[in-house]
Amino acid sequence: MLPKSNLPPPTTSPPPSSSPPHTYPPSSIRAKNRRNRYLDTHPEYFSPSLELADPLLYDRLIRRFQTVSERESEGRAKGYSGILEADLLRSEAKLDALAHPDPNATFAYRRGPNGEILAEEEGEVPRDKEEGRKRWEYEMRKRFVRGADGDFDYKRVDEGEEFDDWGEEERGALEEWLEGEEPRWVDEEGKEKRELEGETGIQDF
Repeated sequence: MLPKSNLPPPTTSPPPSSSPPHTYPPSSIRAKNRRNRYLDTHPEYFSPSLELADPLLYDRLIRRFQTVSERESEGRAKGYSGILEADLLRSEAKLDALAHPDPNATFAYRRGPNGEILAEEEGEVPRDKEEGRKRWEYEMRKRFVRGADGDFDYKRVDEGEEFDDWGEEERGALEEWLEGEEPRWVDEEGKEKRELEGETGIQDF
């Protein structure tokens, strides 16, 4: 059993619609880091209910590797209405993907000359269940961090100091400072110079 949290439970996006869903992009690097930290400490966010966020992606990365018993267990957790909702959204999403191909989508559904749905290209197919799960969580993490989960209360995370990762922030600040610094050298007289003069690149012994 997963531990209880004071934060709002994981949620999913509403069914696909003709208008794009409202997004909540992070207002700062710190807010982005806090969202990532939230997912690190709340792995239950990636529950089967997240299937509704992208039924096609879930179908190709997760469902294809599930055993019969795993699908039955997932079905019991969803309930009859949850199963119907997922099946309906998956069918609608497939029809929409065929009618309006998205060039930026992770996977594309294409019809053959006889109207059949073509199989994915070799590079699109995960090698195994583990890779499929990693790719699914990676895509859902990107979606969450950019603020695309319209039902999630991002304010609670973005303003939550408990999700600060000071070590990561310090490393990021140091890298940013180093990128802005210009290299300097000190000559034999102790004077600082921005460029080396007379260097041949050959070590003298």
